[in-house]
Amino acid sequence: MPSPPQRNAYAGLVSRVVALLIDVALLTLTALAISTLPELAWQEVLVRAVPGWFSAGVTAAAALVPWAYFAACWWLNGQTIGDLLIGVVVLRSDGQELSFPHAAARSLAGLLLAPLWLLGLFAVLWDERRRAWHDRIFRTVVRYTVKARATRSQPA
Repeated sequence: MPSPPQRNAYAGLVSRVVALLIDVALLTLTALAISTLPELAWQEVLVRAVPGWFSAGVTAAAALVPWAYFAACWWLNGQTIGDLLIGVVVLRSDGQELSFPHAAARSLAGLLLAPLWLLGLFAVLWDERRRAWHDRIFRTVVRYTVKARATRSQPA
């Protein structure tokens, strides 16, 4: 059985993509709930058509959720839920935590330039610190947080 990654080793492509897929699934469900449940509640409680201003507000809130999610998670502890489950953390290149403006800018760029963000992930395969294009631009690294298990000698 392969040993788990060493603590503070740079995270690889598969780990980063799996964490992102977890976050995308979570955000898809959240955005769906935010964009549909308030309007359903309005119709059930007030028993009338949903006004345009309410629909627009709900749609705007659902659109802001991904940016707020990534920005807040990276700022507060360097990890989204996907990152936490996979065992990776986003840090500045010097090992410090991201400030809110830093996390917010990284989040905004990732969402506005998603195809480039995804394409840039392949740079992880040849960079010595496994940095994607956006990591170079925002001066960040993604490291593993899991502790390696001690390997025990099997009795012969």
